Amino acid sequence: MLTDTHCHLDLPQFDEDRDAVIERARAAGVTRIMNPGIDLESSRRAVALTETFAEVYAAVGFHPHDAAKMGEAEFAEVSELARHPKVRAIGEIGLDYYRDLSPRDFQRRAFRRQLELAGERDLPVIVHCRDAHHDVMAVLGEWVIECNGSARGVLHSYSGGRAWVQGVFDIGFVIGITGPITFPKAEELRAVAQRAPFDRVLIETDAPYLAPPPHRGQRNEPAYVRHVAEKIAGVRGEAVMAVAAQTSENAARLFKWE
Repeated sequence: MLTDTHCHLDLPQFDEDRDAVIERARAAGVTRIMNPGIDLESSRRAVALTETFAEVYAAVGFHPHDAAKMGEAEFAEVSELARHPKVRAIGEIGLDYYRDLSPRDFQRRAFRRQLELAGERDLPVIVHCRDAHHDVMAVLGEWVIECNGSARGVLHSYSGGRAWVQGVFDIGFVIGITGPITFPKAEELRAVAQRAPFDRVLIETDAPYLAPPPHRGQRNEPAYVRHVAEKIAGVRGEAVMAVAAQTSENAARLFKWE
């Protein structure tokens, strides 16, 4: 039993063979897939997919790249989408100071407002963080205090290394591990995966991006989350089945599904 806790199945890269992608995921043992939105249109599509595929759940929100698109009307519709019974998180939200596709003040404002929405709906958050760990952790720390201990979420495709990971755990969050753990130079990420508490780790593909070997350079898809589980099993000295079971249990606890 595997869970892909971050996959953008709604994107156009899957339009021609989405049904076949889901079938391959099922054949690989993937029983749950979380599809985060990145803007209003993507959030709508993510919710629609939950009504087509039983194993697909959705998160809704504005990615930091698209933070400047989040006006009052857009935020209101995302807030309404968050009421759907298969929406189990607010995301993908956060800060990205690497590409800076939205001005940083827009990013920070959108991030904080969507955290408030998550608190109002009692939903976890799926957080994107690239070259912005100081600000992300500061904002999340404030939010956790405001929520009086009810805040929860995941640092998606974790890239902060050992320097930041304890802070993530200290605020009650978990980390998502993606395909880069299989890359030859990813020693720091493997060290994080090896030492992290087993109940604080999720596995993700971030498909269609970040495909692991032997598919690197190709489109990623949920079936390939098995490669992430296998690498974590190797660095932790665990059976793949144990990694699959524990990370699926972690996901069920975070997203409150069966």
